Amino acid sequence: MKDELSYLLGRTARGHISRRAFMGRAAALGVSAALANTMLAQAVRAEGPKKGGLIRLGMAGGESTNSLDPALAASEVPMQVSFTWGEMLVDVNADGSINYRLAEEVSSSPDAKEWKFKIRKGVEFHNGKTVTAEDVVETLKRHTDEKSKSGALGIVQGISEMKADGDMVTLTLKDANADLPYLMADYHLMIQPGGGFDNPAAGIGAGPYKITVNEPGVRYGFEKFANYFDDTIGHADQVEILVINDGTARSAALQSGQVHMINRLDPKIIELLKRSPGVRIEAVPGRGHYVFIMRTQTEPFLNNDLRMALKYAINRKEMVEKILGGYGHVGNDFPINSAYPMFDDTIEQREYDPEKAKEYYKKSGHDGSPIILDTAPGAFPGAVEAAQLFQESAKACGIPLEIKRDPDDGYWSDVWNKAPFCASYWGGRPVQDQMYTTAYLSTADWNDTQFQNEKFDSLLLAARGELDATKRKAMYSEMAHLVRDEGGVIVPMFNDFLSGVSDQIQGWEADPNQELMNGRAQVRCWLA
Repeated sequence: MKDELSYLLGRTARGHISRRAFMGRAAALGVSAALANTMLAQAVRAEGPKKGGLIRLGMAGGESTNSLDPALAASEVPMQVSFTWGEMLVDVNADGSINYRLAEEVSSSPDAKEWKFKIRKGVEFHNGKTVTAEDVVETLKRHTDEKSKSGALGIVQGISEMKADGDMVTLTLKDANADLPYLMADYHLMIQPGGGFDNPAAGIGAGPYKITVNEPGVRYGFEKFANYFDDTIGHADQVEILVINDGTARSAALQSGQVHMINRLDPKIIELLKRSPGVRIEAVPGRGHYVFIMRTQTEPFLNNDLRMALKYAINRKEMVEKILGGYGHVGNDFPINSAYPMFDDTIEQREYDPEKAKEYYKKSGHDGSPIILDTAPGAFPGAVEAAQLFQESAKACGIPLEIKRDPDDGYWSDVWNKAPFCASYWGGRPVQDQMYTTAYLSTADWNDTQFQNEKFDSLLLAARGELDATKRKAMYSEMAHLVRDEGGVIVPMFNDFLSGVSDQIQGWEADPNQELMNGRAQVRCWLA
């Protein structure tokens, strides 16, 4: 059996046998699926990446209004595009450790208020210029400008001084932050020549691929950057990202071989796709969550009693079962789950409670007019159906919820972060501080619930510099309670990242940080 298994592993690693066929043969030999997967991953790594070819992705989350400016990336396609042409100071590995990219060393003062990033020498931008410490500082400065509308605004606002000296970047913080390297891994912070001030949407970075086609809402083309500094990444000669927002069309493209990978699989079709030859399902639990967001500084959601009524009027368990098909778990109206360090699992789980919902709704004094909930098919997989379930459960509580279905194109530019009440999603972040800083700090540009809470802000700043893990966990717990009980976010469920992947793709690694290997599947994988 050992000889036969070794033979099969070698053939599969070289792409002569499909992964599906190997798993079937291994099972027939009495090898468990878990062990077979581990053995195959080791064999693929030992065989080494193959170079060349064209990797195609079919993705939901793209619009005609998208820009190549990384500051504005607000959905999956712009994020994936940025990871293809861009590089950051650091990234985060699947195991949660820091991956040094343009910065080859990172160090801090004992009080975590001064951080130094040593910039890797000899790295080139696509325009032939060398990446310098000055480019890094200018990039960070651009994101501090509120006019940039950067999704990283809340992160960089905590920096009081930026200095470039030779190959060293020194960042001095207003308040201590032990997690600063994780914040620098935010995908908006792609380092650009001169910071991108001249043309932030030029698509010129230091990443593995140069952009050759830019058709927002349609497709993006890339070719290998010959002078890329890291030969462990960027195995294909070309990459193409096709925007396919319709779930049925996206799945059909994978089944027909038009694309090699797709994101945001609808759980309802997974069993069907499993029967398709040459296709596998990758389900990765992580920090991603689907949400309904109420803007707390906008009528009628200024009233916390109304917000609480709606939080009790949603049936989370039903939603996980019917929308996620079990590929996820219930949320608790704050954006943190057990995938995060220092998660407090003693916080009481909020349940569907019609009586409490009725009590809060009556207390709110709402006039009984319809409460409009904006949604779109692309808000998250099953968003329209989830809104309809919410409408029915709220109706049983005497709350008049009315669904407004918007088109996918323009949803992230015209509805999200603007409509008083809408469906949305978050991919999560590696650490609690980054998640809260990006979306709940009062001054954050992406504070989509308009959450304004001085106590929360002060706790967030204090937790950054608290090196005692027990005290820091207690602070995060208090922050979770504030968001849960006073905020405008309804978190019915945390979703698994569901991707469809061709057996022609090798090098796949489960990454809980974001979907499609934290946005880097196209640059880390290779063709069999």
